[in-house]
Amino acid sequence: MIQRLFLIEDNENALYLFGHGDKNLSLIEEAFKVKLVARGNQIIVMGEEQDEVDSVLGLLQELSRIIEKGSPLTEKDISYAIHLSKKKETVNLSELHDDIIQVTYRGKRIKPKTQGQKRYVDSIRNNDIVFGIGPAGTGKTYLAMVLAINALLNKRVNRIILTRPAIEAGERLGFLPGDLQSKVDPYLRPLYDALYDVLGTEKVKEYLEKYIIEVAPLAYMRGRTLDDCFVILDEAQNTTPEQMKMFLTRLGSHSKAVVTGDITQIDLPRHKKSGLALVQNILKRIDGIQFIYLTNMDVVRHRLVQEILNAYAEYEKKKEDKSKHNGR
Repeated sequence: MIQRLFLIEDNENALYLFGHGDKNLSLIEEAFKVKLVARGNQIIVMGEEQDEVDSVLGLLQELSRIIEKGSPLTEKDISYAIHLSKKKETVNLSELHDDIIQVTYRGKRIKPKTQGQKRYVDSIRNNDIVFGIGPAGTGKTYLAMVLAINALLNKRVNRIILTRPAIEAGERLGFLPGDLQSKVDPYLRPLYDALYDVLGTEKVKEYLEKYIIEVAPLAYMRGRTLDDCFVILDEAQNTTPEQMKMFLTRLGSHSKAVVTGDITQIDLPRHKKSGLALVQNILKRIDGIQFIYLTNMDVVRHRLVQEILNAYAEYEKKKEDKSKHNGR
């Protein structure tokens, strides 16, 4: 039996690391072939395999760094750190917690929470056009929105333009009752929600009235040139190739565009191709344009969302395998 001692200098930090009722330690024990014994500000790591013991010591060190920086340690942080450690990847969650993208009007610090999100954020900072592709809950739109707000507040752009295809209405909104705003609101509501979360209701209202922030369906982008803007196209999997080309060619000088979508959730009619699916092959070799692919491990919603996505992926794979077998 191999035994190693892990010491936490601050007693309060030790309690944060252990978790309520030593829950965090239990999560680590379930994932590795070790036994953890908490005594005061110490953890005794016991195991039969040196590799497992070393992995847990490295994991505890990284989690301690996060706590020392004053960041709350969530169950998601623990699970993600365990995942990286099990895959023998470098666990550097403390680096993620150093990258504060923006502080909300309530004082909440917004940071990337996974390595995938960190790559996505850095890519947006360093490129003029970025495609963020991945499943629901990975923060594609939210992080792009936060970076857009940061660019606006720091005067790197003069306007933010948020758009998405109103596919449910086939981009034909005229038959709906009310004025333009009431017609498009149901399709653009998720974009408003992110704005309110970061800026607050009053500031969003002010920016909307002054057209500093514009939220509009994709159809209303046609014929425009977007200068000095941070432009976000959301739900891009529901654009046609023609719409995607139209959007990308609106970009003017001193502007940045982020295109987000999930190519597994296409709502277009079966006979229509997705502009997001097609554009990956067309633009992949152009400098200044980058494609970032997020996965289920980047999901930051309720822990069950990740499990739901994994279950659906497994179901679809079985369905595909069965279809291939029957087609022989």
